[in-house]
Amino acid sequence: MTTSQEQRHIFYDSCLGIEAYQLSGIVQKFPNHFHECYVIGFIEGGCRHLWCRGSEYDLSRGDLILFNPKDNHFCSPMNGELLDYRALNIPVPVMKKAAADITGKEFVPQFTVNVVYHSDITTSLADVYNAIVTDASPFEKEEAFFFLLEQILKEHSAPYEEHNGVFLDSAIADTCEYLKEHYSENITLEELTEQIHLSKSWLLHTFTKQTGGSPYRYLQSIRLEEAKKLLEQAVPPIDAAARAGFTDQSHFTRFFKDFTGLTPKQYQKIFTESGRDTTAGTEE
Repeated sequence: MTTSQEQRHIFYDSCLGIEAYQLSGIVQKFPNHFHECYVIGFIEGGCRHLWCRGSEYDLSRGDLILFNPKDNHFCSPMNGELLDYRALNIPVPVMKKAAADITGKEFVPQFTVNVVYHSDITTSLADVYNAIVTDASPFEKEEAFFFLLEQILKEHSAPYEEHNGVFLDSAIADTCEYLKEHYSENITLEELTEQIHLSKSWLLHTFTKQTGGSPYRYLQSIRLEEAKKLLEQAVPPIDAAARAGFTDQSHFTRFFKDFTGLTPKQYQKIFTESGRDTTAGTEE
């Protein structure tokens, strides 16, 4: 398997305010991380083993994947099969507005499952992806998008009157908030435990158990999301890395590619060039 066989097509649709992307010919492992946005995806080909929120899944063609913001997950190939995967990244404000339009009530949706095997919803997801890729009319794209979300909210989302979010221990919640506020600084474990007046061992074990990832991994995921925002605003990668808290440029590039499949420059092209498509193969 060579990197030239791998293809990554990413589209940003300004009409819907979401990203659509396809990964094909992929054997890359994706390490433990989370997204600040919702992710709705499906397996077009190949098999993957997925870990998410303490559960494990064997995925194959036709399986639907649903990630809430901050759902920690990681995956690896099975039997050396090449992955063909399509997905949408939906920012929280976009999802919240769509949910209010669909249900008539304001709430933040919470997917109740992470995987739906052999789901017919993948057809609706493919409709949205294809509408974005072909740059269909805004009417067609918006209609397909709303039909998709309506199905998911009806079948795989906590009812708005029952949704209470995910509750964390107050010390863990305070730690998460501290990391969000100080992500660009050189934070130490000692500094975190001083904030909550509890031991390092308790923090590491409890934080990992409740959030699905270690405090350091949580911090790096926040930094990654912040770097992406800066790159989208045409901030040079070296400056985006520094402002997001990455002190080493080469480490930032490797880390960014490990989690997104793209280099920072490739990711930035989505927003600074045509805004339609970035195709990544062997480019660095």
